[in-house]
Amino acid sequence: MIIWLASYPKSGNTWIRTIIGQIINNNFDSNEVLKNSKDIELYPSKKFFQDLDDDFNLSVYPQEKKKLIFEKTALNWDISQLRININEDIKIFKTHNMLCKLNIRGKSCSFTNLKNCLGVIHVVRDPRNVFTSIKNHFSFKDDEAAYKFITSENQSIGLDENQIPQLLSSWKNHYNSWKRFPKNRLLIKYENLIKDPRKETSNIIKYLNQFYNISISDDDINKIVNNASFMNLKNLEENGLFDENAVSRHTGEKKIFFDLGPQNDWKKLIKSKVAINLQNIFFSEMKELGYL
Repeated sequence: MIIWLASYPKSGNTWIRTIIGQIINNNFDSNEVLKNSKDIELYPSKKFFQDLDDDFNLSVYPQEKKKLIFEKTALNWDISQLRININEDIKIFKTHNMLCKLNIRGKSCSFTNLKNCLGVIHVVRDPRNVFTSIKNHFSFKDDEAAYKFITSENQSIGLDENQIPQLLSSWKNHYNSWKRFPKNRLLIKYENLIKDPRKETSNIIKYLNQFYNISISDDDINKIVNNASFMNLKNLEENGLFDENAVSRHTGEKKIFFDLGPQNDWKKLIKSKVAINLQNIFFSEMKELGYL
């Protein structure tokens, strides 16, 4: 059965993976943090779709086939997850997909359901800081492109990189979709993880203890926190131990993934007009989460 690690892009999903990877592997070697996190795979990805339809195996998704591939992805969400669960083992998957239900060719397609999953660790971050990270990560040249990305109800990622598409929608819709998950939902705020990483790590351990037999000491928790610190992850990336970097659309070079981290402060990085617009469009959700 699946436990989702769900977040909008650039909200701390990778950071949480480094914490969970240490917990479920009971491995607190600071040099193996990123290696442990790889046990938490991305869904949807080609690995789980490639034998369901030949179109998923194309090395390049031609423009005229992108809509078809998107539809085929939604039509195969359920069967691909049933296959993942065939041996009934517990698996944790990273996803940026919103928790949605689409009507494709007259068929109702849900991203997931309670027969396929146990719960969700839902990671959220102040959308103003998500905005600045998205602008950098996706190599947007101006605020307008990043603003369109984070507010578009039809936003998706993956197809342009010839990967299985993930439907994001807007930051607002994405947050509200996973907020409605009816079972075993743990909310983790990126800001709380910065403020008190030990407390949030303990909350994650408590949550996972529902499904795993976990025995972790206070000293182990300290090691987990130190190993998953931004500076350690940044050092591991600089030493060539991270391979999930985005590539600049303009230069073709790998972009630094662990770039600003906790130092990403929207007050210093985006125009006040953009911040006000984001606050207006996301007002209810930001107030609910304590960002306003």
